Formats: sequence, structure tokens, C-alpha cells
Amino acid sequence: MIIDIHGHYTTAPAALGDWRNAQIAGIVDPARMPKAADLRIGDDDIRETIENNQLKLMRARGSDLTIFSPRASFMAHHIGDFQVSSTWAAICNELCYRVSQLFPAHFIPAAMLPQSPGVDPRTCIPELVKCVEQYGNVAINLNPDPSGGHWKEPPLTDRHWYPIYERMVEYDIPAMVHVSTSCNACFHTTGAHYINADTTAFMQLVQGDLFKDFPTLKFVIPHGGGAAPYHWGRYRGLAQELKKPLLSEHLLNNVFFDTCVYHQPGIDLLTRVIPVENILFASEMIGAVRGIDPETGFNYDDTKRYIEASKQLSAAQKHAIYEGNARRVYPRLDAALKTRGL
Repeated sequence: MIIDIHGHYTTAPAALGDWRNAQIAGIVDPARMPKAADLRIGDDDIRETIENNQLKLMRARGSDLTIFSPRASFMAHHIGDFQVSSTWAAICNELCYRVSQLFPAHFIPAAMLPQSPGVDPRTCIPELVKCVEQYGNVAINLNPDPSGGHWKEPPLTDRHWYPIYERMVEYDIPAMVHVSTSCNACFHTTGAHYINADTTAFMQLVQGDLFKDFPTLKFVIPHGGGAAPYHWGRYRGLAQELKKPLLSEHLLNNVFFDTCVYHQPGIDLLTRVIPVENILFASEMIGAVRGIDPETGFNYDDTKRYIEASKQLSAAQKHAIYEGNARRVYPRLDAALKTRGL
């Protein structure tokens, strides 16, 4: 199978964005605050947005299954308070669940959390539990910076985050470390803030000893791991100066990287520097970079082409990237596939 571990519902019906705009307006004027029941999206609306977009491209590009979560830039945890985020997360997670029910062979859900700046992460637990136990979610997205570019929360190695980690270990689910919209003009959301966050999260994990407390905890750092693979020597050296074990022992039993890297040299570097067992196939298709590369004539985010064109990966290594690693890192995904005889 070709399993894409990084998909977002970027093509959700326009009614979702309209409801969100009304919710944001209601923060200032409570009389305008909509109710969740005011949002009306039918199954046919969902089918249209998926069949004409993600599913169409999956079939054209040759991928089979996508781990599907709410649109990352829509999470916007810095907007409003916890109640705003809680209502919004519940709506977005339910939509992704409905996609998975309408297209069970092609989509399986991952949850966004109702994070809010300065709010105890324990408040996210009820939504996490619901999504795993009722919706069959196989992962969560964890925003290390719910302030939207101002980095007001403690590092990921701080005990502040432990309530979420405890549930992750209990359910045996990984977290993709994924920020949302930047509200800091210094950081372009997808070009700077996302990549900054990937790199920052990796360095936080280098500095700490989180996996001594949680030896089975798993993180996926998206977008190829930010700067980490490109500066692997720097991080190896910093770990050495910090008196940490070798990165292979310190992090690589718990930290994984996806292939949302949008050119051949980038994928070639990723697969040379990072052990293949730590790389998972992903495209973030219809996401941050949607155009056609004039140098190749193909979409930038058609990442399967880069794996196929690799001259250094064996057939067994490609299979690990496409399927084997995902089934190991996402045990609930593996269990769901086995129930289908896959």
C-alpha cells in the first residue's frame, strides 16, 4: 500500500469557513456567536469536495490511504479562548470522521486538539478520548505554539505537556508536531513558521530527556523535519556538547520524519541522512504548495515521484517508506488495516 500519513481537509465545503468567520465575529459580539448546530454540511457536500480533489489526485498519483486531519492553518489556536477552540475542534474533527466513514478505504482520521494559549493541556483530553474511542482516530496533531508565532508555551519536553503524552502512550498513538497559522508578521505561515516549528521541536527534543519518561512515545516531525536533516551534523554536535547520547539512541527510536519535501534533491538528502526506518511517506496534498514545478512539469507536492526516482533506495526501502514504517509508527492504523484483511 501507499500510505500518506499527512493529509488535511483543505477543501472542506465553504460553509465551514463561513461558520468559522461567524464564530470569530462572535468573540467580539456574543450576540453573533453561532451554535454548532447552525452548521449544515450534507454528505453530498463532503463527497463532492473529496471526490473532485483529494481522492481524484490520490488515484492519479497512485496513493491508497491518507491519514486525514483538519486543515492545519484553520486550527488557529490563538483565536478566542478555550471554549472557542473546543467548539471549533469538535466540528473539524467530526467532519474528518465523516470523510472516513464515506470513504473508508481511502481515509482514516487524525485529530486536532482544542488547544488555547496558556490553558492547561488537560483540557484537551476529552476531545482526544472522543476522537480515539468514538471516531477511530489513529493519531493527533500537537501544536507546540498555540500562540501562533510568539512561542509562549513551555518546550515539548516540559511536564506541562505530560497529560497529553500519558494519553498518547495509553492509546499507542503518535503525534504529528504541527503548528497553525502565524499571527506574527515576521513569520510567513507555511514558508517560515511551519519549518521553524519543525526545527524548534526537534531541537527541544535534543535538549531534553523526554523519552526517558516516555520510552514508547512517538512524534512525527513533518515537512521533512525542517532544518534537521540538512544540518544533521550541527545537531549531532550539539547533542554531544550537551552530553546527550548519540542521536540514534537519544531520539530515533521515538522521532520520525515525513516526505513533505517538494523537490528531488531534498528527498535525496533526507533519505541519505535520516535512517530509512525513520521516514514515512507523505505529501500534504492540496496543501501548502499547490503549483506545478516548471522544471519538471509536475506538481511540487507529488512526492511519490521523488521516491520512485530515487537512485539510492532499494525496493525494500521504498516499501518501508510507503507502508511498513507507517504501520509500525501508527499501531491503530495497522490494527484497522488488519481488520480489513490488509
